[in-house]
Amino acid sequence: MKNLFLNLIVLFLLASANVLFAQNSKKIMLFNGKDLKNWEFHLREYTAHPSTVFSVKEGVIHIAGQPFGYMRTKKIYSDYLLHVEWRWPGEPANSGIFVHAQLPDTIWPKCIECQLRVLSAGDMVCMSGADMNERTDKSKRVVNKLAETSEKPVGEWNTAEITCLGDNINIVINGVLQNKGTGLNISKGHICLQSEGGPIEFRNVWIQPLPWKTKK
Repeated sequence: MKNLFLNLIVLFLLASANVLFAQNSKKIMLFNGKDLKNWEFHLREYTAHPSTVFSVKEGVIHIAGQPFGYMRTKKIYSDYLLHVEWRWPGEPANSGIFVHAQLPDTIWPKCIECQLRVLSAGDMVCMSGADMNERTDKSKRVVNKLAETSEKPVGEWNTAEITCLGDNINIVINGVLQNKGTGLNISKGHICLQSEGGPIEFRNVWIQPLPWKTKK
């Protein structure tokens, strides 16, 4: 009963962290709306130049989807609210947001992925050794979302808000709590936007550090 009570407190803090700490935290713009100078790139085909996959036009990041890979922050982050907006400009495909991504760079780094595939946005994928309490079936990497899809129609902008606090995480898609994780075995790392299948666009990518810091 005691553990249940403590878990409820943690989940409440995660769900409301962006409200509780908004007045005390300053946004860090991971994407400045002009260029990708704050990002590094990794592609499966080493002969491909990143500029042919990742580009910026009119304040929007355009990711081609092929070849597979990702763009990642140069810095490592922990204890934050991450805000990302995305949309499919044409046919929906596949992509994801990686948090706590570890080096070395590889196509499937050790990280927690917030799935963005159509109708699956909010699923969490424990990649390359990442783990959490909610992954009870260790033969599967995916922790399924909690609710019916809250995605908007193709072509419209969606919002993902991912709160990472210590070894806990929750994911809100368009205002709906879609997933939560506790007891993560990684609690800091790079943030990545994925190229995985088809064109996708991102904008308004920022984090808000949470003043309640946990011990590293």
